[in-house]
Amino acid sequence: MELQRGVCGDLAPSRYLTDAVAAAGVDTRVRTLLAAARNHGVTVVHCTFSILPDGAGARLDLPVMAAAAEHPTLLRVGDPSTELLGGLGPEPGDIVSERHHGLTPFTGTDLADQLRQRGVTTVVATGVSLNIGIPGLVIEAVGEGFDAVVVTDAVVGIPASFGDDVLRNALAYIATLTTTDELLTAWS
Repeated sequence: MELQRGVCGDLAPSRYLTDAVAAAGVDTRVRTLLAAARNHGVTVVHCTFSILPDGAGARLDLPVMAAAAEHPTLLRVGDPSTELLGGLGPEPGDIVSERHHGLTPFTGTDLADQLRQRGVTTVVATGVSLNIGIPGLVIEAVGEGFDAVVVTDAVVGIPASFGDDVLRNALAYIATLTTTDELLTAWS
């Protein structure tokens, strides 16, 4: 979920999320998980966000979008800020589910249909952030009839203590919480 250069990478206008991803090792763990998923035939989906050239559909008036509103190319379609963090892909066979509006990956996209067509029954959530995107992804996945798994050491929130609270006090009630090592063992 949104492991993009302009969200939490080298082109992000704020370092808060970038630093949190690095400190928690989220990008490293996700690279490991993606390699294992591909080796085991697990469908890999990159949920990304970009803004259309005319800004249509993007809520640039929201505080979370302030940086994109101030920087005319940030997260615009085709800008390097929309690219995935290095080493994540996409690889052949991966799905890139790009949305241009909203805060979560299922709303207004064909993601649920693409997953069902591939026989997917469980969505494994990694990425950013536990403040908005990951809870939204999990809630929507469950609402669409999928089981949800959150890899607790491959997601991050700001501050980290808030992310821990979201995992423990919200997502634990609707998703299976696991770690990278536990998931890798399950896929072995």
